[in-house]
Amino acid sequence: MRAVRVDRRTGGYVVSDVPRPRPAAGEVLIRVGAAGVGRIDVDLLGSQFVPKRGIRGDVTPGHEVAGTVAAPGAGVDGWPLGRRVAVHPFTPRPPGSPGAERMLGIDRDGGWADYVVTPASTLVPIPDDLSFAHAAVLTSAVAVPWSALTGPAGPRPGESVGIWGAGGLGVHAVQLARLVGAAPVIAVDPAAAARARAVRAGADLALDPAAPDLEASLHAATRGALLDVALDFCGVGTAQQQMIGALADKGRAVLAGLSGSPLGGADATEFALSGRWIVGHGGSRVTDLTRLVRLVELGRVDLSSSVDAVLPLEGVSDAVRRVVEEPGATARVVLRPRPAAPRHY
Repeated sequence: MRAVRVDRRTGGYVVSDVPRPRPAAGEVLIRVGAAGVGRIDVDLLGSQFVPKRGIRGDVTPGHEVAGTVAAPGAGVDGWPLGRRVAVHPFTPRPPGSPGAERMLGIDRDGGWADYVVTPASTLVPIPDDLSFAHAAVLTSAVAVPWSALTGPAGPRPGESVGIWGAGGLGVHAVQLARLVGAAPVIAVDPAAAARARAVRAGADLALDPAAPDLEASLHAATRGALLDVALDFCGVGTAQQQMIGALADKGRAVLAGLSGSPLGGADATEFALSGRWIVGHGGSRVTDLTRLVRLVELGRVDLSSSVDAVLPLEGVSDAVRRVVEEPGATARVVLRPRPAAPRHY
């Protein structure tokens, strides 16, 4: 089969012919119908993101995957050949076991390939009228903001929300924040194209983080109360500091971006007395993806603007360029390795 292989030492990548993987017990071989190209995948190519666990040599990126069941491993029932599925990117840990969850395309070979192997526990069935491209985007670009917004730090109906970073995750967070009843919904992004996209997605206001009147604009939009919830999807240290400073009393900051920067700058006593808090967001769960598939079926989540381009596997360089050079203008670019196999059920 064909797969994009990345040299972990240099970040260089090439489309190569490699052996087709075989599913072990409890795993399923998936024929990839579509695989998203996100910022975390691109950072892996540039050797900017090197996890402290998992694969040390070459790896195939791609954490957003949808396709069809090609072969179940031993002991796998209920996933017949040809079943259309979305793949949740995290492998659940056994109860009580230490360590972090393993991520598709980081700790194990991902979906920028003709086939990928994944545990059966990560699979979610998708309906016939949900395209593979949209299903792939749903697995992370939609599931991560959904889980952040519906978790314990998420907004209650009528609470104000600020979203830092209006790229692939942030622009979906805008739509989902409205779905859960947040108001107003404010996007913050340095790119004019990203701000415009956020407004089209339903943001009540879109602001430039470098604008000298940012704080005044936030005060005006929230009638002086500032933000009940601030969400970070950009992974920039200065943005994280900015959003923490924009919290109202008892406000919550949810950090989904990976900046690598130390958190600080706020007066600890004032922060404690105000009842504000900061929570890290490690990702979504399979149950989040299952709920989102149902919400799409019911017309509650609109994916019509979620995919900007669908390219063949050999177009990976163009996909990466779009993510790097056009972050504000791109929600998601998707790779389609080959047409999906016919279904047999």
